[in-house]
Amino acid sequence: MSDANKTPTKSLSLDDFRIMPVSGRPIPSGPLAARAAGAPQDPLGSLADLRDSTWRGTGFNQIWRPFDGLQSQPPQDFFLELNETSEILQFVEIQGDIPNRGLLQADITLHGLTYLQRISDVNVLQNGNPTGIHIEPGIWVRIPNTTNPQDPETVARLANIPHGTSLVSQGTAAVGNTVPVFPPTSITPFTIAPPHNPIQFPATNLATPTNFRTLSTQIPNVTQALLDNPNVFLANGIANKRITRVTTLTISTIGLNPPSSGGGTSNIAFLQGSAGGANAQAAQMDATFWIEEFVDEDGDTKFQLQYSQRVLLNFNTLSWPHVSVATLSRD
Repeated sequence: MSDANKTPTKSLSLDDFRIMPVSGRPIPSGPLAARAAGAPQDPLGSLADLRDSTWRGTGFNQIWRPFDGLQSQPPQDFFLELNETSEILQFVEIQGDIPNRGLLQADITLHGLTYLQRISDVNVLQNGNPTGIHIEPGIWVRIPNTTNPQDPETVARLANIPHGTSLVSQGTAAVGNTVPVFPPTSITPFTIAPPHNPIQFPATNLATPTNFRTLSTQIPNVTQALLDNPNVFLANGIANKRITRVTTLTISTIGLNPPSSGGGTSNIAFLQGSAGGANAQAAQMDATFWIEEFVDEDGDTKFQLQYSQRVLLNFNTLSWPHVSVATLSRD
């Protein structure tokens, strides 16, 4: 067949991509369906302020990581890494209705955004640039209320971590005008087995010299107060700001009640380890995101995104909290 007789095909660009049902009964969508379901007019609901946006800012990252130091004196099985960070977080709306077919209840549609998170250590430089320590592609989705399970409207984050972990965390969204209060969060490890007794280590005291913690020259702005409670960073980020509206997204890889949310973590075999135990298994993730609208000193409306996230890494019979916090401004 000559090229002249071939059926022309159109290349699909990202701007043209739109999710739509391709078979079976259509799922109602649009303003009428939204009103009938009691959903907000904006299909993204509580995620609407993230639509097609870029956020930049700074943060603090803490992680206990395994350390092959059994030959050291004294033997040591962990290293406490601390990072002062810079971050870029980008969101792009997924065009169209995402159909989820129901068997025990009516079909539903999801709406969401893809995101790309990039985090660097601002004090450890490579060729004069901050060293990248984390990149994470993923998706946020809004889920309408369901009858099976009997859940209110929820949101979920689907994340992929390059160390070899994927996770689904689901939870709730709430909108209000009250200034956020950031509850304390602890980095103290605890036993995996009940009753989950906390285990204190000298490395958490910045006044105690150790070879198993990040060098003080690489964390010039990290204080003992910040190490004792990383959420202090978030409180500093709203100081003197006139906040007018806050959307709070609370998510977890374990069930929140309510709702009876889905979720979980999945790790590559290396992280899970074998009969001898895990190398560093990501067992659970809990996070809260605050999307804050505020009025600056010139009377202009601005947006800020803050989050506090805790991942539990299991190794050597303990759960080791890995806490990350950040304060980001929308471009």
